[in-house]
Amino acid sequence: MKKQACLFTVFTLLILAAGAQAQEKTEGVDLLFVQNAKDVSLGERTLTLKGIAPTTTFFTDRPERIAGHMTTEDFVQSWGEGEDSFAADPPNASLSVFEEDEIVDVVVTLMNPRLEGENLTYDINVLEGEVTKISGVASLFIDPLGMPMTPTSVAGQHRRVRRHTHHRHEVRRRR
Repeated sequence: MKKQACLFTVFTLLILAAGAQAQEKTEGVDLLFVQNAKDVSLGERTLTLKGIAPTTTFFTDRPERIAGHMTTEDFVQSWGEGEDSFAADPPNASLSVFEEDEIVDVVVTLMNPRLEGENLTYDINVLEGEVTKISGVASLFIDPLGMPMTPTSVAGQHRRVRRHTHHRHEVRRRR
C-alpha cells in the first residue's frame, strides 16, 4: 500500500512537471489567421468578405506547430482584448481573390471588424495592390498576434474561457 502511494505521488509530480513544460511552450505564441469567403467587395476604405466561413483558422509557425479553428464571431469579439490587441496595433493582411482568369492579391491594414450575418466588413488602408472591382472566392491571411497563454494573463484567461465554452477544434502536432 505504501509503495502504491509513493508511485502515485511520483506519477502525479511527473504529470505536473510535464504540464508546466507544455505551458511554457505555448506561452506567448504568435498566431496567424485565415478567413475564407465565397465573395469579396473591396473599396478604397472597406473590405467585405461575403459569405464568410463560420470559422477562422489559426496556426503557428514551428517549433510549436499549433493549429485549429475558432468561430469567426469569437475572432471579431476578441479583436480588442489585451494590451497588444489588433485594436491597439492593427494587423496587416493579404487578400487573395480567385477571379475567373487570375488571382488578385492586395495587402491591407485591417481595422474595426463588423460581422453582420454572413458578411464580415473591415475598415482598411491599402498598402500594396490596386483597389479595383474584383469578385470571386477569397482568402484573407492575417498577420500574427501574440497570444499570451500564461495562467496570470487576463487575455489568456479570456481566450481559455471562450475556448472551453464554444465548440472549437484544436490540433497539436508532435515532432
